[in-house]
Amino acid sequence: MGGYVYILRSETTGRFYVGSAVDPERRLQEHLSGHVKATRNRGPWVRVGIVGFDDPTTARKAEYWLKSLRDRRLVQQVCDGTFVWPSRFSGVRYETL
Repeated sequence: MGGYVYILRSETTGRFYVGSAVDPERRLQEHLSGHVKATRNRGPWVRVGIVGFDDPTTARKAEYWLKSLRDRRLVQQVCDGTFVWPSRFSGVRYETL
């Protein structure tokens, strides 16, 4: 079973939110319905990027690492599919939206 890093963008503020999930469709619905504290009252949200990994643990580590960089330009590169992931994150697959 794989894991995913997904990127949402607020249509109101233009801010990005980076998260990880095993089922990104279900997780997106949780964000849109207001069940996620971090994104509640900051939307509406649109998914602008999704990257698949070999397993959920790698996806979670990639999420935390990407968040630690705190660089909007790098998040935009992930959305564009041009970001080069470090070799420790194996099995990276850019998914189509």
